[in-house]
Amino acid sequence: MMLEKERMLDENWKKWGPYVSNRQWGTVREDYSPNGNAWGYTTYNDAMSRVYRWSEDGIAGISDNKQWLCFALSFWNRQDKMVKERFFGLSNYEGNHGEDLKEIYYELDNTPTHSYMKMVYKYPINAFPYNELIEENGRRTKSNPEYELVHTGIFDNNEYFDIFIEYAKINFDDILVRITAVNRSDKKAPLVILPTVWYRNNWSWGYNTYEPQLRSTANGIIDIEHDSIAIKKLYARDPETSTLFCNNETNCEKIFGTPSEAKYFKDGINNFLVHGDQAAVNPEKFGTKASFLLEAEIEAGATQTFDFRLSPHDMADAFFDFDEVFNARRDEAEEFYANIQKEMTDEEEKNVQRQAFAGLLWNKQFYHYNVSKWLKGDPKFEAPRNHENFVRNTEWEHMHNKDIISMPDKWEYPWFATWDLAFHCVPYAIIDAEFAKNQLKLLTKEWYIHPNGQLPAYEWDFSDVNPPVHAWSTFRVFKIDENINGKADIPFLESVFQKLLLNFTWWVNRKDKNGNNVFGGGFLGLDNIGAFDRNMEFKNGDHLEQADGTSWMAMFALNMMRISMELALYNRVYEDMAIKFFEHYLYIANAMENLGNKKDGLWNEEDGFFYDLLQLNNGESKSLKLRSIVGLIPLFAVEIVEHSLLEKLPGFRERMEWILKNKPQLAELVSHWEVEGQGGKHLMSILRKTRLRRVLSRMVDETEFLSDYGIRSMSKAYENNPYEFQIDSKKYTVKYTPAESDSSMFGGNSNWRGPIWFPINFLIVESLQRFHYYYGESLQIEYPKNSGEMRNLDFIANDLSLRLYSIFKKDENGNRPFNGGNELLNHDEFFKNYIMFHEYFNGDTGEGIGASHQTGWTATIAKLIQPRMGSRPR
Repeated sequence: MMLEKERMLDENWKKWGPYVSNRQWGTVREDYSPNGNAWGYTTYNDAMSRVYRWSEDGIAGISDNKQWLCFALSFWNRQDKMVKERFFGLSNYEGNHGEDLKEIYYELDNTPTHSYMKMVYKYPINAFPYNELIEENGRRTKSNPEYELVHTGIFDNNEYFDIFIEYAKINFDDILVRITAVNRSDKKAPLVILPTVWYRNNWSWGYNTYEPQLRSTANGIIDIEHDSIAIKKLYARDPETSTLFCNNETNCEKIFGTPSEAKYFKDGINNFLVHGDQAAVNPEKFGTKASFLLEAEIEAGATQTFDFRLSPHDMADAFFDFDEVFNARRDEAEEFYANIQKEMTDEEEKNVQRQAFAGLLWNKQFYHYNVSKWLKGDPKFEAPRNHENFVRNTEWEHMHNKDIISMPDKWEYPWFATWDLAFHCVPYAIIDAEFAKNQLKLLTKEWYIHPNGQLPAYEWDFSDVNPPVHAWSTFRVFKIDENINGKADIPFLESVFQKLLLNFTWWVNRKDKNGNNVFGGGFLGLDNIGAFDRNMEFKNGDHLEQADGTSWMAMFALNMMRISMELALYNRVYEDMAIKFFEHYLYIANAMENLGNKKDGLWNEEDGFFYDLLQLNNGESKSLKLRSIVGLIPLFAVEIVEHSLLEKLPGFRERMEWILKNKPQLAELVSHWEVEGQGGKHLMSILRKTRLRRVLSRMVDETEFLSDYGIRSMSKAYENNPYEFQIDSKKYTVKYTPAESDSSMFGGNSNWRGPIWFPINFLIVESLQRFHYYYGESLQIEYPKNSGEMRNLDFIANDLSLRLYSIFKKDENGNRPFNGGNELLNHDEFFKNYIMFHEYFNGDTGEGIGASHQTGWTATIAKLIQPRMGSRPR
C-alpha cells in the first residue's frame, strides 16, 4: 500500500491541515451589529486590529482541527500601507457585482492527509493598488465588467514576487514549512517575510480565563505553551532570526474609540514595522501572537528559500532531516496521484485534474458557529440584537458547528452551503472517500439538521432552501467508494438515509403548498433564474408552482427509492421504504402532468418544454414561458434499475407490479418501466421518449442552450428578444446575460441568466449517461441541432464533458478560455500553466466569473475527466 493511503487510515494525520479561512471578516458569524449589517460590522481594514470571535483567517494558513493554534504567512514589500496578513478583496457593497477577491494565487498541490501541500502567491513589488481597486469598481455599474488586479498594470514588467508556500509533515504533529520567494523583475527588491503563529482568542468572552502563551528566549525559536497542543516549538533554519510578539487582542482605541486594559494588540507587529511604533510589540518576548522577522533583499531574477518547522520536540538541530523528509513527502504525493491518474495519458488533463483536487483540499476550513451564543452574546461581549427589526437564524439555536468542512471558496464563500457540499463530495470520493462520507453524515447530525428535518442552507439564512441533492450525492459517493475500495459501506448509507427520511418529510410538509405533490421552495440555489425573486409573496394568495422544485423532489424520491433498494439487499425491511418512495415518485410525476387550467401541467406541449406555473387565486394559472435550466431539471429525475436487482427484491417487485396494474393512470407516467431495455434494465423517468427528444432538442440547440463550453443556464434566444411578464401591475424583464449579473437579486454576485454552471452541467452529463444506459443506440438525436449529425446520448454526454473541460484547456493559440483572453495569464511562462476554478463561466466565451477559487463544485471537472469504468468520457 502507498504511504499516503496508509496515512489516510489514521485520522491523526488530518489533525493539522489548511483549516484557516482566507476571510473571516464580513461573515455572519462575526456580525454583532443591531441591524444585521455583516459587511459593515467587520471590514478588511478592521481585521488587522479586531480580534475574531469564532475563527481565524490568514494567507496559506494551517491549524489544528479545533483551531487552538494557527500558523500563516504575512508579507511586506516596504511599499504597502499595511503588512499583507490576509488576502484583499471588496465587500459586497464595494464590488460592482458584490464581494470579490482582488488577489492572484494558485493552489497547486495537496494530499488527502495534507502530508504535502503547495500554493503560490503573486505578491506585487510595488505598492498594492488598494484605493484604485475600490474606487474604480465603485465607479462601475452592474453592466460593466469587474476591475481586477491584473487590469491595474501591477504585474507589468514582471514586478512581482512568486512566493511558493509548501508544507510537508514529518509526522501528524511535526510539520515542515518552506517559503521560496522568486523576484520575477529585473531589479533588486525588498521582501519582509513574517511566518506567524497565534492562538485563536478563546479567553476574552467570559467563559474561561486560560490564556496560553508564546515566548522566546533565543533567536530562531518560538516556544508554544498550550495545554491541548502537542506542538511545542516553531523553529527557523537561520538561528539568528529575530522574533516579534504582541497579543491576539482587539485594539479598542482604534476600533471602538475606547481605552483597553491590554497593552499589545493584534495589529502590533504591523504597527511596529510599517509605522515604526516601538511600543507596539512586547520587548519581553511573550504574547499570544508572534512572528519571525526575515528581511530579505532579493536580486533581480533571484530566488531565496526560507525553512521553518513546527514540532513537539526540543532539538539542537531541527533541520537535520528537513530536506530528506520534504523530498520524500513530495515524491509520495506524486505516487498517490500517479495511481489516481494511471489511466490518463494527456498531461494537460492531469494538470487540470491535479489542481482541481488541490483546490478542493485547500478549501477545507475550521467552521465554528454556536448560534445560541451568537444570538445572546457572551458574558464579556454583548450582542445588541434588534429582534423587532431583523435578526438572522433565530430558528436555529440548536446549531453548534465546530468542525472541518469543505467550503465553496474560502475567501468569497467562507461558509458551508449544503447543496454545494453535495457536489464537493463526488470528486472527493475519488481521492478520499472517508472524508466525503463524513461530510455527508456531518450535515445530518443533530447539531446541524433542524429538529423539523430541514437541512441548513448557509449562514446568511439557514432557513433558505437549496435543491435536495444530499441523497443523490450520498448514493454517488457510496458507489464510487464501493468501486474503488471493493466494499459496500452499508452503515454509512443507512445512517444518512435515516436522517434523510426526516428531510424528505420536511419537504413534503413544508414545501408542498396545497398537498398536491407540487413543490415550491423559493430560489432553490438558482438566485436570479426567474423573472422575479421566487421567494416573493404575491397578493391574493397567488403562488408559484416550480418546475425545478417539483423535479428536484421527483429526483429526491427516486434517489431515496434506489438507496432503499440497496439497503434491502442487506435488510428486507427496506423493501417497504423502497415501495413508499416509488409511489411518492409516481404522485409527483402525476402532479407535474396534471397541473394548470388546461391540464397540461408544468409541461407545455406547444413549446415542448417545462415552465414554472403561476397559480392564481381564482383557480386559473399562467405559464411563465421563460426557457431556462429550470426546464431541463426534469432530466435529473431518472433511475435505471437492473432486472437482476428486482429479482433479488421480490417484495418490492410484487408491490410495484400491483401498483402499475391497479393504478394505470400512474403507470402511464413511468417511461418503459414494464419494458426491459438494453441488457435487461428498467427505466423510471418523468420524461417519456417523445418528450425527452423535445427537451433535448432545445438543449442541444446552439441558438438556445448549447455553448462551446457546456450548457447555458438560460436560452440565448432572450439576448435580442427579452422575456417580459407582468404581475401585480409590475412589469418584469429577463434578458440573456452570459457573464456577470445585471441584477442585485440575492446580492448580485452570481448570475443564472446565461452563464455555464458546473453543478447543473454535471447532472446533465450524468442523466444523459443514464438514459443511454437504458436506450443504447435506439435513441439518437441530431447533435448539435441543425448539424445533420445523429448521435446517441452517451456521445453527447462525452462531448459536453469535453466542452466543459475546454474551459481550462489550452486552445490552438495557447489560450485557456477561463482567463478571458488576458495575454499575461494565458502566455506568460509563470502564469500559463496555472488554473483557477471559478464559480461560473461566460456562456459565450468560457471566461471565468464570480468566485475565482470555487474548487468546490467546479472541482466536478476532476470527475468528468476521470476515465469511467470501461470507457473514456469522450
